[in-house]
Amino acid sequence: MHDIGIINGKVFVDGIFIHLNVYINAGKIVDLSTNYQKCKKEIDATGKVVLPGFIDPHVHFELNLGKYTSIDDFKSGSISALFGGVTTIIDFLDPINSLEQLEEAFNRRLKAAKNSRTDFSFHVTLGQFNGDLDTLFKMSKKLGTRSIKVFTAYSSSKRRTSDKLLYKLFEKSREYNVPILIHAENEDMIVENVPINLHSKARPEISEISEIIKISEFIYQTKGTAYIVHTTCGTSIEEVKNKFTEIHNKNLFFESCPHYFYFDDEVYNGKNAYLYAMTPPLRSKIEKEKLKANIDNIFSIGTDHCSFNKKDKRKKKTGNLPMGIGGIEHSFVLMFSLFGEKIINRFTINPAKFFGLYPKKGTLLPGADADIVIFNPNYNGKIVESHTKADYDLFLNMKVKGKIEKVIKDGILVIDNQLLNSPLGKFIRR
Repeated sequence: MHDIGIINGKVFVDGIFIHLNVYINAGKIVDLSTNYQKCKKEIDATGKVVLPGFIDPHVHFELNLGKYTSIDDFKSGSISALFGGVTTIIDFLDPINSLEQLEEAFNRRLKAAKNSRTDFSFHVTLGQFNGDLDTLFKMSKKLGTRSIKVFTAYSSSKRRTSDKLLYKLFEKSREYNVPILIHAENEDMIVENVPINLHSKARPEISEISEIIKISEFIYQTKGTAYIVHTTCGTSIEEVKNKFTEIHNKNLFFESCPHYFYFDDEVYNGKNAYLYAMTPPLRSKIEKEKLKANIDNIFSIGTDHCSFNKKDKRKKKTGNLPMGIGGIEHSFVLMFSLFGEKIINRFTINPAKFFGLYPKKGTLLPGADADIVIFNPNYNGKIVESHTKADYDLFLNMKVKGKIEKVIKDGILVIDNQLLNSPLGKFIRR
């Protein structure tokens, strides 16, 4: 007898929907079948679709910026994630400048994440790194953190990676099969500490576009692997698609975030402009529409979830303002509302395979972890709930299509339109 059977649903398997029953034992998916099998607990999914638990490869829980710390810790952030169907997150280690700091950064983040209700992993993050690159890549793999993030801006906070080092990182990326995540902005085009209404002009679209073109040339030459985080401009994607076809979705991959599809830089002229402050900033309506038009060329969706309370963000200039917004709870329904079924892979199998989580994650095939979302695609309504600790949510009252009704994590029903259980998640080595 199985522990749980999800019956009568349309099950998402290998990119298509099939009417199947899903059977779970000991936290694993053990069978997909049209035949009815006995189980201790039945969940009727008639009229619903059954999806793999979502993966958010880009979150910042409990991010310490010195003066400010993002308000969602690993417990509150991960519970908010579960309400959004996200069962696995990848956060970031603090930036390191030397090899000696890596293990300490890992242990510190592992301790912070002990209360996570989702499974979790980490990306290594570089500051102004000075150390042996072979050892860096070997250590990142040994720790189970097989991805490295760099910034091409933020010299003022000692996080910028030089072009020379970036090129070498791409060479090592090819050698060790470790992707390089890139916050891509051309620092020479940026003006810091400006009034909030000038935020998008001070970090202009060309700063991203020009930096991504340069990165593309580096990748073309080295055959490393680059993953552009929080892509904001449709033009950035079009430039790569048209001029670097050989590397697009082979060596260079684009992530974007829901807020870049829903908001544009007109909000920076409003009285609550500070609430929309993130880097890179929101873009023009033209670039937002280009981004939508390029959804087929975007590999994955992350949220860059980094929430703060209003009092921390209520500043007149960008230099004193903690950047970031929340949204992990709403990410899937927001993107499904715009694009329908085509976004499913961008939350599941794409990040699972890319970040070394597959076949435990990102699929409903037997042997996978029983992380499952039961989704009602026919719901039409508004976003009316928010489970972040932040005291505002930019997506509340937005009209959406679709609703996450139930979430199973490791074979345990954790969400049934409310939080039922919240067992601890686990660190995933990859």
